[in-house]
Amino acid sequence: MQDDELKALEAKVEQLIQAMGQLQSENSNLRTQQTQLMSERSELLQKTELARTRVETMITRLKALEQE
Repeated sequence: MQDDELKALEAKVEQLIQAMGQLQSENSNLRTQQTQLMSERSELLQKTELARTRVETMITRLKALEQE
């Protein structure tokens, strides 16, 4: 291999190493974001279920009051 070709290959390898590092960082950030979103989703589902239960309880009470 000629010296120029070797230098070009080294530059491309260095670019690939930098790209890999950037992708690893982005992947880590995305995994963290996914964990946070899943936690938020779980909390929202719990709040939704609580609200649904409260509304059903209110409806039941209103029906009971209508029948009195």
